[in-house]
Amino acid sequence: MRILNGIQASPGIAIAKAYRLEEPEMKVDKEEITNKEFEIQRFREAIQGAKHELEKIMKHTEKTMGADKAEIFGAHLLVLEDPELLTSIEQKIDQESVNAEYATWEIADMFISMFEAMENEYMKERAADIRDVTKRVIAHLLGVSLPNTSMISEPVIIVANDLTPSDTAQLNRQFVKGFVTGGGGRTSHSAIMARSLEIPAVVGTKTVMEHVKNGEQIIIDGFEGKVIIDPQADDVTEYERKELAHEAQKEEWRKLVHKPTVTEDGTHMILAANIGTPQDIASVLENGSQGIGLYRTEFLYMGRDQLPTEEEQFEAYRTVLESMAGKPVVVRTLDIGGDKELPYLNLSKELNPFLGLRAIRLCFVEERLFRIQLRALWRASVYGNLKVMFPMIATLDELRQAKAIFIEEKEKLQSEGTHVADRIEVGMMVETPSSAVMADLFAKEVDFFSIGTNDLIQYTMAADRMNENVSYLYQPYHPAILRLINHVIQAAHKEDKWVGVCGELAGDSIGIPLLLALGVDELSMSATSILPARSQIKNISKDKAASWKRDILHMKSMEEVVQYVKERLPK
Repeated sequence: MRILNGIQASPGIAIAKAYRLEEPEMKVDKEEITNKEFEIQRFREAIQGAKHELEKIMKHTEKTMGADKAEIFGAHLLVLEDPELLTSIEQKIDQESVNAEYATWEIADMFISMFEAMENEYMKERAADIRDVTKRVIAHLLGVSLPNTSMISEPVIIVANDLTPSDTAQLNRQFVKGFVTGGGGRTSHSAIMARSLEIPAVVGTKTVMEHVKNGEQIIIDGFEGKVIIDPQADDVTEYERKELAHEAQKEEWRKLVHKPTVTEDGTHMILAANIGTPQDIASVLENGSQGIGLYRTEFLYMGRDQLPTEEEQFEAYRTVLESMAGKPVVVRTLDIGGDKELPYLNLSKELNPFLGLRAIRLCFVEERLFRIQLRALWRASVYGNLKVMFPMIATLDELRQAKAIFIEEKEKLQSEGTHVADRIEVGMMVETPSSAVMADLFAKEVDFFSIGTNDLIQYTMAADRMNENVSYLYQPYHPAILRLINHVIQAAHKEDKWVGVCGELAGDSIGIPLLLALGVDELSMSATSILPARSQIKNISKDKAASWKRDILHMKSMEEVVQYVKERLPK
């Protein structure tokens, strides 16, 4: 038995075999061949093998995740039938007497460069298809297997150096019992997705790939941030007991599903959920959410090789709005950048992506992309209680520009005879220190604020939340953060506007009483955090919490704040 320590990213216990998620080494060497016919036949067999694999993946994806997610594999199958590509590779083998792997790599690289240089967006997007498909063909030629989490068919725990948000979004919860990574932190998007999927996760272990073999039994303890490798029978029994105890606690929480969220002294609170896709709605409803406080629309754009169409987006937004049956749904417009990339946009690499072209800034540069999303939102607005907010607003000019484009798209749709809602509440994310400091001015021009504490903390403390070297500065309860939140709430309430918090602080057992003390109106969190939060809130007096405010805002460190709150929380 060996133990690794990491960061508790998502609560729970998982016991299963390890599934190492790693790209195989695919070194392509140029070799001279003598039997050209054999080499061309080998290439054709690799094409058929890749086709068969993609067809299986496509069917499986359509069955488990829907036709929209399966479309990417349809595009990949078309590449494998492109006569120009296939003929060029076979001609290279024949004319230059080179091995199939090298010919495929060379011709693919030529096609990719050609498509990427084109001005037409659709043609540019074909480059990504060719890159992915030819990598699969080369893998067949080299006799190596590419990882594909959607094809997992037995209980496993994913082990990886790191997981991208799109990797996490495609995990099949039926078989993936949890995951453990070498990198990442509690607020990384893969960790947030794990909480949404209700699977245990431990991140930031640093050396997990060095210590865990494929198929080896492991236990992950998402409460303590531990990974137990090759456990003894007694360890398995102990953790099975912990898992049962956690399930019993969840049963107690489930009794609160249809209960209102009320403090000990009778103050009603709104508990909403954060979601990434329409598939998350089932968990939202099961956990008694009073609305959607953050719909992260970027997941509509990720894990695919081209932009979602207006129709695809409209259907997704409509599904969520109809499913929530009149409860408020706050949609955040596209927030790409930082640790979330769209390869098919071919954006230039930045030294500091979290401080670069992301969120609303990207939408202004890629304005057509932004307008398509806004059209889809307006069209869906008649199907429920829609509210829209813009991310990463730093200046009043940015807010005004976003609002102007939003209204322009409404007017265009109306001129086309499309029915839209008379009015949609428009808000903004408070994630930058500039927007927090100037909240009094922003409050005059929005209907609500949603404080994104994950980014507000990293920008205020000047510490990348993904960088383990400065993780000690990621201090959610620091008095500087609490003062900014307090200022935003006061500025909003002065203008009779409401304030939500949708960062990780909103579902945190220390953060909840702090936010109650500061007077926040709505807390939005992972769906699985709603019932534990409701259970905690019913035992807290709002008036007592409010009396802590002056003390908390004048403390000197996060440690002081945490100790103060713990001493006053009900035991």
